[in-house]
Amino acid sequence: MSNLFTPVTREKAKLRMALQGVSGGGKTLSALYIAFGMTGDWSKVALIDTEHERAREYATRSDLPTPTGAFLYAHLDPPYTVEKYIQYVRTGAEAVGPDGVVIVDSLSHAWSGEGGVLEYKDQIAANQRGQNSYTAWNAAGKLQNSLVDSILSVPCHTICTLRVKQDYALQPNERGKMEPVKLGLAPIQRDNLEYEFDIVLNIARNHVATTSKDVTFLDGLSAVITPELGQQLAAWLNDGQEPQRWMCTDCGKIIQSGVNRATGEIIPAADVAALGEKQFGRPLCRNCYKIALDTRKKREEAPAHDSGEEKAAAQG
Repeated sequence: MSNLFTPVTREKAKLRMALQGVSGGGKTLSALYIAFGMTGDWSKVALIDTEHERAREYATRSDLPTPTGAFLYAHLDPPYTVEKYIQYVRTGAEAVGPDGVVIVDSLSHAWSGEGGVLEYKDQIAANQRGQNSYTAWNAAGKLQNSLVDSILSVPCHTICTLRVKQDYALQPNERGKMEPVKLGLAPIQRDNLEYEFDIVLNIARNHVATTSKDVTFLDGLSAVITPELGQQLAAWLNDGQEPQRWMCTDCGKIIQSGVNRATGEIIPAADVAALGEKQFGRPLCRNCYKIALDTRKKREEAPAHDSGEEKAAAQG
């Protein structure tokens, strides 16, 4: 266990940001401005739109404070399943490359929309024997975790927008008269989702963004978002050593270090990746390596009349 701790070094990082706020606050445009500021190239920005194609309205606009260009765009139709979200995010990441930005606008539909995690939980409770609305959370929670892990493990920057539950309150305006003001409450997503992001900004109806969570230099921010913020974030995230990362060929996730259950020793991510490379000719995470082993074992135990093609596949 002596090699468990090593001197820490600052490494370059990818943006993992969430923008949450009321309708009309400007979450979509704010995300686009940050993404463009980070890349300086609209073709390296991919937006996944679940908001009835409203993001199209921001394409190639010259009347905005900062003109927009032709960013990459995909409309995600219902049902808003986790599998579809993961597919769109990974495809977007491939399209923009490691220096690009994928915007998920919004992530709320994956939770409460048609085909989302809450509906998946209800279906399990109603259709599977021995399940109820409480026990079904086990499977629903795993599905939610796979969504978040997949989004945050892609090799590019990611920005997710979140709807919030809304309410109104009477507050005095600049003339001292009471008027209804739209308030933003909790985001429409799993309660602990904020912990998964490095930066969470709250955007009010007047378009002013404030920090809810931050690990960079944004603590105390209170301003309308512009591309300059994206430029500053890119500079901060790139200030460090180039990290060594290995991607799993099968699931697309970053390969993490593991623990040897027999000895308790740490297995470096490089060794985990090398094991899949040695056995199957491609780097694999621990989970996909186990799946590949199980698949190979089943094929080897199959009847002798299996086709040559199946036997070839069993070799990895």
